[in-house]
Amino acid sequence: MKAAPPAHDVTDLGLSSEGVRRIAWAEREMPVLRLIRERFVAERPLAGLRIGACLHVTTETANLVRTLQAGGADVVLCGSNPLSTQDDVAAALVAEHGIAVFARHGEDRDTYYRHIDAVLDHHPAITMDDGADLVSRLHTERVGQLAEIWAGTEETTTGVIRLRAMAADGALRFPIVAVNEAQTKHLFDNRYGTGQSTVDAIMRATNILLAGRRVVVAGYGWVGRGVASRFRGLGSHVAVVEVDPIRALEALMDGFAVMPAAEAAPWGELFVTATGNVNVFRGEHFAAMRDGAILANAGHFDVELDLRALRELAGGREREVRANVREFEIDGKRLEVIAEGRLVNLGAAEGHPAAVMDMSFADQALAAEWVARNHASLERRVYTVPEEIDRQVARLKLEALGVRLEAMTEEQARYVTSWREGT
Repeated sequence: MKAAPPAHDVTDLGLSSEGVRRIAWAEREMPVLRLIRERFVAERPLAGLRIGACLHVTTETANLVRTLQAGGADVVLCGSNPLSTQDDVAAALVAEHGIAVFARHGEDRDTYYRHIDAVLDHHPAITMDDGADLVSRLHTERVGQLAEIWAGTEETTTGVIRLRAMAADGALRFPIVAVNEAQTKHLFDNRYGTGQSTVDAIMRATNILLAGRRVVVAGYGWVGRGVASRFRGLGSHVAVVEVDPIRALEALMDGFAVMPAAEAAPWGELFVTATGNVNVFRGEHFAAMRDGAILANAGHFDVELDLRALRELAGGREREVRANVREFEIDGKRLEVIAEGRLVNLGAAEGHPAAVMDMSFADQALAAEWVARNHASLERRVYTVPEEIDRQVARLKLEALGVRLEAMTEEQARYVTSWREGT
């Protein structure tokens, strides 16, 4: 007899069979996580450990959660963005894998925070965040639980920015492992994953031709680099808006135009934010944009486009013109916003390819194991993923792809470790 499902709040458990099929499809592209799961089954390094996760509820996340469960962890999951939850995946995790999930696609703000509280009601020892909302909730509304937390992990750039600010202020009350800072995460997930999935989402939502189109990318960090290069690869004319002189110089030398937002506003036809900051494009920029300009956000939170100013300028003249596209009329011209200004690759598409998330979530799983082993000695600060974990993930990925590395000769190894050899 099948066990009763755990506590949950999902849209429809009847969707679970479709979720099972799609989770299995993603698993084919996640060989590193599969190898880790096989080891976890044998070793049970997370036995009895409670993990509370606030992540995008997608097929790739499902395979991470299954890996943590295989290692012995008791996991409770909620969504980290109201538009990123895949309802069939949430149903499958509950019905087929016995994992407590609190996530519904399109949930309102109150439901979103009720689901975060449901995860924290489980009293986790480790938090897994994508945007630091669990950590923020613990430090503001549920401070009585802080002493229970061993450590947390953080998946995304925006969350790491928040957490480093907390640490700098002396406000952070438990250690955090910045999974986002692993090279196997930000070099690949942010650049290749977000680059491809952002373009995919915009094409799905609008069906516009990108060749010859003027695209403005705000921010030239790892995400901005990936987005800009993918648009250029499809024949777009790309300009970059940056505040950092080194990144601006890099963008220029990579062959992109660089200009301030005020100049980019009338020039561009498609605008994509990737900064992790607030109100990158504002009222004065919207007023200068051309008719038909399209706006999308590739950052985690829906704050990079000043939607309040846009609504004030439109004065109620707004409507949905396509699935995931809302049109605002300003003085006779139309501006189109994709996915409510939320994380576009998950709001209007399926997010990163599983092959990229394989590395990011391998980092997450191994970081959880590292915390379980070392939590007693960790300080209240933000840690980067240990280099040995980063290299292990890279080695496993290369092995899965059938790629072999060159090995140094004894002479070469001696040369690079000796100060006596040289000129």
